[in-house]
Amino acid sequence: MTGEQIKVFWQPGCTSCLRTKEFLTRQGIDFESINVHGNAAGMEELRKLGARSVPVVARGERFVYAQTLTDIVKFLDLQIKLHERLSPEELVQKLDTVLGAAARYVRQIPAERLAFPFRNRNRPIRVLAHHVFRIPEAFLEALPAGPLDYERIMKEPGAELRTGEDIARYGDGVRARFGQWWAQNPDKTCATEMETYFGRHPLHEVLERTVWHPAQHTRQLMLILDELGIEPDGRVTMEELAELPLPVEAWDTE
Repeated sequence: MTGEQIKVFWQPGCTSCLRTKEFLTRQGIDFESINVHGNAAGMEELRKLGARSVPVVARGERFVYAQTLTDIVKFLDLQIKLHERLSPEELVQKLDTVLGAAARYVRQIPAERLAFPFRNRNRPIRVLAHHVFRIPEAFLEALPAGPLDYERIMKEPGAELRTGEDIARYGDGVRARFGQWWAQNPDKTCATEMETYFGRHPLHEVLERTVWHPAQHTRQLMLILDELGIEPDGRVTMEELAELPLPVEAWDTE
């Protein structure tokens, strides 16, 4: 088992994909990098494993979804201690900062650019911007009975969300609902568990992912504005995002 090649299946623009590759590289772990985006052979290999989404870390015929570092560490039997997770209160505060920033940024993106993809990921910027807010909205939807499934979190914007202003207003609504949930949530420790498409996890851990995931995509929105020659309206700094388990880079350069 230990002699089998580790493989990482990923695609550009995927936040967990980039974080997984950076994490394994920091640990000095050699792996085969398989970009499945537009790669029929790579996608077929992924499907043969039984996986439905990326990132995936595989060894032989076994694999793990790599949405959380804890699952990667367990799968590879790494003897390391991971970062100390921020408290739920701190995470919610950071999410509020992130969603406010994302709403500002999407309002700045020229309407004619929203239908175009960014760099090497065939996904319209409009869909990416909506996804920032869809992540916490899906979390809220899954809270009563779950599960937090892949289809729920990847739901694309409806026809009514066409412009940057449309998406920003939608995002403002999600931001307000998240704040209301937290204010009314009796368990500020988030000690329960949630069933997700990448396994059953402590709610605190899923909440952390619900924060750092849109935070990384918000960094990508800033990158888009930078490449368009538009100064982002109030840059979110890495100091503001401190202690979130973010990748170093905003976009995969491989």
